[in-house]
Amino acid sequence: MTGIKTVLADCPILSGFPPEAMEELAAIGRVRTFSGGEQIYEQGAANTTLCVIADGVVRISSINPGGREATLVMFSTGAWFGDAVFSPGMPRVYGATAHEPVTLVELPGDGFRALMGRYPQCYPVVLDMVSRRLWAAMSIIEDDALRNIPTRIGRRLLFLAQMQSDGEPDAEPVSIRITREHMANMMGMTRQGVHKWIKAFEREGLLSLGYGSITLTDPAALQAFLSRVDSV
Repeated sequence: MTGIKTVLADCPILSGFPPEAMEELAAIGRVRTFSGGEQIYEQGAANTTLCVIADGVVRISSINPGGREATLVMFSTGAWFGDAVFSPGMPRVYGATAHEPVTLVELPGDGFRALMGRYPQCYPVVLDMVSRRLWAAMSIIEDDALRNIPTRIGRRLLFLAQMQSDGEPDAEPVSIRITREHMANMMGMTRQGVHKWIKAFEREGLLSLGYGSITLTDPAALQAFLSRVDSV
C-alpha cells in the first residue's frame, strides 16, 4: 500500500490542512484491510471514524426492515466516507461494505475534529466537500422526480464519477467499479432496463464496458448528451 501520508495527501477533503496538520493526521491514522463482501461498519453503528480509501471499492448501502439491501453509492480509491463523523454521538446512517478487497486509512473522529479546531484554515475546503455531497444527493432526488430514464441513468453515472474525483466532469476518462446489477439495485430498476440505456450510451461512444466496471470515456460529452436528451 502507498504510505499513509501519501494516501491522506491525495484525499480532497483533507487538502485544506497545512503540512504540520497532515503530519498529525498521519500519526493518528490506522490502516485496516477488508476482504470483498466484508462489512466495514453496519447501519446504526456508533460514529467513530472518517475513512479514506487507499485501495479498492466501498459500497454504501441501507437495509430495510425486511432485510433487503439498497446500494446508495460506490466509493473508489482516493475517496472519503463517514460524513457523520462531523456530528459526534450520531449513529451511522448507512452501512459500508468492501465491494472488493479494500485497504482504508481510518482517522478517529475525536482526533480529526480536534485537528480541525486547531487548524481552522481547513474549514473552507471541508465545508465545500460536504456541501458538494449534499448538493449531489439533492440532485439525485430531483432526477428521480423530474428526469426521464436515460437521463437518470446517465446522471447517476456522472454522480459516481464525481464521488471519485470531487470535481466537475471533464474530458478525462473515469472508470467506475460497478456492475449493471448494482446500478439497477441503486436506482430501483431492472437490470434489463439499465442495460438497454448503458448499451445506447456505449453506441454513442460515451462509455465502454469492462468486467465489473463502466468507463466514462468523456464525462463532459456525456453531460452534454444528457442535456439534449433531457430536453426532448
